Amino acid sequence: MEHLTESDLPDDDGDWEERLDRALAGDGALSPRRAGRRAARGRGSARSHSRAPSGNSESTTTAPASEPSGSTRPTHAATGDPGNGRGADDARHSGVHRPSWRTHRRYVRARKQQRRQVRSQRRTWWGRHPVASGTLVVLVLLTPIWVSFGGALANPSLGSSASARLAEWSRDHGAGGLVTWIENLYYSHHAPPIGGQPSKTALPGHSTGTRPTGSAVSDRVLKGALAVPAPLVPFPRTPLPGEGKWVPAGRLVDGMAAVYTTFMRPDAVHTSVVDGVAWIDTKLLSARLYSGSYIPGGGPYKYNTPLPLDAESSLVAAFNGGFRLADSQAGYYTEGVTVRPLVGGAASLVIYKNGTATVGAWGTELTMTPNVVVVRQELRLLVDNGQPAPGLATNEKAQWGTVLGNSIYVSRSAVGVTSDGALVYVGGPDLDAVDLARLLVRAGAVRAMELDINSEWVNFATFDPATPHGVATIANARDLLPSTDMSGAYRYFMSYWERDFFTLSARPRPLGTGS
Repeated sequence: MEHLTESDLPDDDGDWEERLDRALAGDGALSPRRAGRRAARGRGSARSHSRAPSGNSESTTTAPASEPSGSTRPTHAATGDPGNGRGADDARHSGVHRPSWRTHRRYVRARKQQRRQVRSQRRTWWGRHPVASGTLVVLVLLTPIWVSFGGALANPSLGSSASARLAEWSRDHGAGGLVTWIENLYYSHHAPPIGGQPSKTALPGHSTGTRPTGSAVSDRVLKGALAVPAPLVPFPRTPLPGEGKWVPAGRLVDGMAAVYTTFMRPDAVHTSVVDGVAWIDTKLLSARLYSGSYIPGGGPYKYNTPLPLDAESSLVAAFNGGFRLADSQAGYYTEGVTVRPLVGGAASLVIYKNGTATVGAWGTELTMTPNVVVVRQELRLLVDNGQPAPGLATNEKAQWGTVLGNSIYVSRSAVGVTSDGALVYVGGPDLDAVDLARLLVRAGAVRAMELDINSEWVNFATFDPATPHGVATIANARDLLPSTDMSGAYRYFMSYWERDFFTLSARPRPLGTGS
């Protein structure tokens, strides 16, 4: 491709566009900007010659008397004119011709056409379509990511919504910090309202409850069961009907209710928020941990979803497990295998061979013995010695996790143990860590630990078949709170569910009454 040379440029004020058009029409093209600059230089040279004096030729070469011999006057960088910039002003006001936008468009079209002609002469498709080729290569190289991401979006164990599945996939692929930041930002701008009354859909199906009579309590104790606790005192001054009153839930065990539930508002400020509380008789129920291929990972495990038929025929209740191990800052032991090393001081839910479950700090209140079959650890104790743990409000030293701050209001869950050995479960929406701990203390917990958070993972369900030994199913399941605030019990029966959870099943006879 030939380019215009200096000799092609006009020496006067003629129309240089004519020559540019001829260059564009041929097989060479000169940029309008370059052509404009060359034209300006040519005209500036012509003007400087026209200003030269016509007298003695020596006057054009002799330096002014006021300047030393051999000195050089400064030259303006833009125009090449000597002096104090008058040449620049002359260039700006001398009517230098600039290419019109039509000329520029013709130039651009010519350049595009030339590039198309060059590409069309290439032998391969890749050479003729470089942009499409590069895009296709990038897509092929990212195929493992597309496959992984697509599998996550189709995996219901990662959540019931696409956003939940995206969040879990992102955490597993190094974007946990970004997900945490987005969640903190979202929940910080969606705090529960102050004051108000809960909607009808936020209340559990039952709204009334009574404490068993003295004779009924005596009968329970005589049969080896635990005494049902007194009703809970609500935090607001004006309680709702049924608030804090225990109601039996789930199938009966030896003619007695093994689970009692109620609802509570977490404080006297957010009075439109309703959370669930369950009391569990460990004398009548045996606990078991079911492990998933996602949480804790590894396996295969003997106790995994779906629940086997023999478990379904005695199942009374089930509830969610804890954080991903990467976020729990603790260990996991089950079926004789240490999936993740146990951590001293970590809050631990321990299950013994006889099915009894308790909660405490590992290494001090609880230790490894031959009778221990399960240790599920999670952060540090929320409640210790019957009080919220010191430093909980400020999450001192990040002892209670970094996934979401303790002051963020979000769906949370926790489990604790009372002074007489019963378990208490608390779960529901719009809870910060301090409110969660206060609810546990109000329910009688002396030690407690946090379980999983976010509405996708928080669930406590009871099962009440029509017959004493009937099979527990989704149809006879009842969540602790309505589905708007607690995800469903279907998870415990689905083979795709890959997260750990706990079950509570009827013992053949109350613990301590003989083999």
